Amino acid sequence: MLEIKDLNVSYGAVHAIKGVSLQVNDGEIVSLIGANGAGKTTILRTISGLEKATDGTILFDGHDLRKTTPSKIINLKLAHVPEGRHIFAQMTVEENLEMGAFADGKEKGKAMEDVFERFPRLKERRRQLAGTLSGGEQQMLAVGRALMAKPKMILMDEPSMGLSPLLVKEIFSIIKEVNQKGITILLVEQNAKMALSISNRAYVLETGKISIEGSAKDLLNDERVKKAYLGQ
Repeated sequence: MLEIKDLNVSYGAVHAIKGVSLQVNDGEIVSLIGANGAGKTTILRTISGLEKATDGTILFDGHDLRKTTPSKIINLKLAHVPEGRHIFAQMTVEENLEMGAFADGKEKGKAMEDVFERFPRLKERRRQLAGTLSGGEQQMLAVGRALMAKPKMILMDEPSMGLSPLLVKEIFSIIKEVNQKGITILLVEQNAKMALSISNRAYVLETGKISIEGSAKDLLNDERVKKAYLGQ
């Protein structure tokens, strides 16, 4: 579904992403793990058109994303849940969800029903200002907003950041459920152990390069990964 070949991204003199190649197949959860500053968020932002690649290929469902604007990328059914959630704090829960449906307004009512069925807490708070929600509820809202676009694939950037251990488990349970409904996921996550536990495959990114790749199970048992990212 997503194929990246020899991706390079530079910020002026800084070569942030160095020849990265990866793929995500239909129906998979694929994790991208690595230390802060390794370039994980840059890769997601480049896929969704928010950053410009200096070289390489990004194909999604046969479409060349390097030649596609961010708004048209959403129309291709590729959604992005950004790091830090970026909800609209002064808008209600319902209004935030409506913003996620601008690419396909005809299905807005049904899409919102589906989101409320998956996240009953959002339904209870539908008239509440999004900025007054708890951190976990804001993350649910960010995922719900992405689901409003009826995506084939979601890019998720640090969904567990800043959440309590109990909420982290809940968010990962939600990610698994979303995937089981047929949505492919590329997941960037600091919590490597949790990410690998729900993934099919994974890549380790170090200073802008892929250093290790394989099945999630293999990476969970890889001594290098254990030492660097799993605290073992």
